[in-house]
Amino acid sequence: MNSDGESENGGPQSVAEKIDYVFKVVVIGDSAVGKTQILARFTKNDFCFDSKSTIGVEFQTRTLTINSKVIKAQIWDTAGQERYRAVTSAYYRGALGAMLVYDITKRQSFDHVARWVEELRAHADNSIVIMLIGNKADLVDLRAVPTEDAVEFAENQGLFFSETSALNGDNVESAFFKLLEGIYGQVSKKALECDEGKFNNGGSNTLMLKGSKIDVISGSELEMSEMKKLSSCYC
Repeated sequence: MNSDGESENGGPQSVAEKIDYVFKVVVIGDSAVGKTQILARFTKNDFCFDSKSTIGVEFQTRTLTINSKVIKAQIWDTAGQERYRAVTSAYYRGALGAMLVYDITKRQSFDHVARWVEELRAHADNSIVIMLIGNKADLVDLRAVPTEDAVEFAENQGLFFSETSALNGDNVESAFFKLLEGIYGQVSKKALECDEGKFNNGGSNTLMLKGSKIDVISGSELEMSEMKKLSSCYC
């Protein structure tokens, strides 16, 4: 297949034929910490300076490769405002990963992280992979949350951790890739356990897992879909 998404014989290649797994990821955290900006940076390499709070829920997708498997990451942006918590709770179901974002310049947004983890684990699968993100790392002079505090919390809770800047893109790609690779590891582990269980029980059928797999590719090999919006604003 060439970089334009066509098969070797010149005809278009079906997207359905290329996708091995679909991973649902939710991006959560307080309002105005930059969740939508991080999502836009990862899926479209874009940043909107005139941003407002997201209303409701929207998602974007990006297709990439991990361990020779083509993965579609379906990333849901859930509103952090308290009045929408009942709406976003439904979107935890089926999520294989979560990007939990706080603003390094707003201590309160970090103090609320523990509550977000508690809610996430109450509504999502207990094997969900979580990446803690300290966003707006470019605002060094305004830092209110020491990196050491976040590292300690992440270690205690068994989370991945990274500090990012949606503005200049620092660590956004690597944070998402690390999360998706973690999900792939969980899915692969479950698949192996299921296959071993079938073998031990003398079964002949292979259990097909719902979910997605991932491998990292770059540049023209990346496929992005347009954002499906329930809102016209960013947070």
